[in-house]
Amino acid sequence: MTEILPVLPLDDEVVLPGMVVPLDLSDSEVRAAIEAAQATGAKKPHVLLVPRIDGHYGAVGVTAVVEQVGRLPGGEPAAVVRGVNRARVGTGTTGPGAALWVQATVVERVETPAEALMKEYKALTITILQKRGAWQVVDAVNAIKDASELADSSGYAPWLSTAQKLLLLETADPAERLEKLVGWARDHLAEVDVAETIRKDVQEGMEKQQREFLLRQQLAAVRKELAELNGDPETEEQDYRARVEAADLPGKVRDAALKEVDKLERTSDQSPETGWIRTWLDTILDMPWNTRTEDEYDIAGARAVLDADHTGLEDVKDRIIEYLAVRKRRADQGLGVVGGRRSGAVLALAGPPGVGKTSLGESVARAMGRKFVRVSLGGIRDEAEVRGHRRTYVGALPGRVVRAIRDAGSMNPVVLLDEIDKVGADYRGDPTAALLEVLDPAQNHTFRDHYLEVELDLSDVLFLATANALEQVPGPLLDRMEIVTLDGYTEDEKVVIAREHLLPRQLDKAGLTAADVVVDDEALRKLAGEYTREAGVRSLERSIARILRKVTAGLALGTRTLPVRVTDLVDYLGRPRHVPESALPESRQRTAVPGVATGLAVTGAGGDVLYVEASLADPETGTTGVTLTGQLGDVMKESAQIALSYLRSRGVELELPVGSLKDRSVHIHVPAGAVPKDGPSAGVTMTTALASLLSGRPVRGDVAMTGEVSLTGRVLPIGGVKQKLLAAHRAGVTTVLIPARNEPDLDDVPADVLADLTVHPVSDVREVLNLALTPATVTQPAAA
Repeated sequence: MTEILPVLPLDDEVVLPGMVVPLDLSDSEVRAAIEAAQATGAKKPHVLLVPRIDGHYGAVGVTAVVEQVGRLPGGEPAAVVRGVNRARVGTGTTGPGAALWVQATVVERVETPAEALMKEYKALTITILQKRGAWQVVDAVNAIKDASELADSSGYAPWLSTAQKLLLLETADPAERLEKLVGWARDHLAEVDVAETIRKDVQEGMEKQQREFLLRQQLAAVRKELAELNGDPETEEQDYRARVEAADLPGKVRDAALKEVDKLERTSDQSPETGWIRTWLDTILDMPWNTRTEDEYDIAGARAVLDADHTGLEDVKDRIIEYLAVRKRRADQGLGVVGGRRSGAVLALAGPPGVGKTSLGESVARAMGRKFVRVSLGGIRDEAEVRGHRRTYVGALPGRVVRAIRDAGSMNPVVLLDEIDKVGADYRGDPTAALLEVLDPAQNHTFRDHYLEVELDLSDVLFLATANALEQVPGPLLDRMEIVTLDGYTEDEKVVIAREHLLPRQLDKAGLTAADVVVDDEALRKLAGEYTREAGVRSLERSIARILRKVTAGLALGTRTLPVRVTDLVDYLGRPRHVPESALPESRQRTAVPGVATGLAVTGAGGDVLYVEASLADPETGTTGVTLTGQLGDVMKESAQIALSYLRSRGVELELPVGSLKDRSVHIHVPAGAVPKDGPSAGVTMTTALASLLSGRPVRGDVAMTGEVSLTGRVLPIGGVKQKLLAAHRAGVTTVLIPARNEPDLDDVPADVLADLTVHPVSDVREVLNLALTPATVTQPAAA
């Protein structure tokens, strides 16, 4: 059936048959179409609703009946139309009014059984309507019995796009339309489920935040009420303010802390700066600004504590007693701080490993009645470890010195700066430079840490620094410390230390008592002299521990019974590893040949005996020149050159056949060859070895020597006299030659060592040769 109808275009809208929609008559095209339909005089005028998508008219439209023309509740003119049938848009024609008239061919309805599709689509639609809360529409959908009417009712669905509705308009078969609708409804339902899940998650999160916010507000209100009842601060900021005002802080520190509290009150809780301020305030409040321990002024009691903990070390003990005596004197006379500085001290304990430097710090603190803190500096390479980090850095902390004061809980502890010679430097700065202010008694009363940024008085702290090699400590830092040298122990001191300290400690660790295991002094002396050769007592303690472990294992295995008397050390430790040279049968043979001299050296582990060997190549087999072996440093090589040059220039005076040196090569070797050696103190020994070689007179086997030699034959002073004499004593040497200018250093050598040694101060090489070389054999002439 074909009808001639006025066209009513719908921009980006689609109306399906059976839909009732209002149209705005203020639109000129809509008004023209309605007026043209009314001009026909029909009781129910008809129009053709054609969708216009992006300016293009659709090929299929809907014939519609104009049900009513009037005004909306708002007063706008409108017309209500109802879609009737699908119609294909034909050719244009003429008609009354300004509207466009076309020939419309009505599309015949197709009847196709689609009960299953209807049932499925109804179920999907009802589910969607229920989720949207449109309960009043559910009954209307259930009441529809016709498949085409059910499919066209989807024109009201807001989840369908204009393109989907246009496709439904152009599809005549209702079963095909329902099939499309079922797929679209499933997709939309899946989207609704995902959106619902997200909405629930967001809503739950918001509800949780709101609930947490409300609970925190209620908690804050409850705390405020309780604080008002108890008279406590209402907020955290007020709590910090109250703590700062109640703390016993110095004036400048108090002002700086109150400024930070003011800043904390102005800063939002969400700002990261609040955490920095709170941490800084906690650090400030934890510092013992005005807390000091009272020193023990029982001088005799302090000396007794030091003697009980350590044997020997008289220099350190005397220095601590002097410090306490001065403090006691000033306290008795009512003298206090002088120029802002208190009477702290900075001592550097230098010596080989195992002599008791670190353990001495705790004994000093106990003797003085002070708190003790140990700060390990070994391997430190960051300046911030000493001075602290700036507060702006994440995880910023004060330096180790400030933390030591905080941990001690007093402003006058004993702080042990352990291994100060092991401090390194890299791109992060030089920690030793940061220690310059810490260890300067004239400056450290106004020490500023980068984290605290307030003045900290360190002038009442007793700093004890330990080092193995002072040469590795920078000169400016070394100048700020009072050097106390801890040299190695004598054999007698080691026996006393082992009997009074090491053996009781190891017996306790092994679960034994002094009555269970008896180690006599002779065994301890042999243990110290022949099984361990060291300046300290660490290896000695390990050897004692090994003996006691073997005793304990023997008890467990049933091979030993208590009490055990240790006399023969071979059963426990095997044969001795370090037999003194004087006890060896070949001890005299080593220097029995010309060209071998005994020298003395200082290593990181104390003093040691050093042999210098010299040889001359045969003119027929060797070349001229000098060969030096034994891993010698530049200074030691120069000493060999100086010794050779001296003998070449003064050989005639010394009655030495130096003329043959021009045709023969000289070889100087210093065993052990695998150990690096350097220093000028072997010059005298090398000169003596070469003179012995040229003269054919062997060096006395009981003589050892040390000293730097000059080109004129002067014997110049060297260092480490005490350590070298202790090494000579351990090696069984009886005569030692030292430079005359080192004679004052003999005051530091223990009296029992000097009693066993014959020490000759010498100033010229001639004196050395006269004392060290064996007399020349002279043939007596026959009697006339």
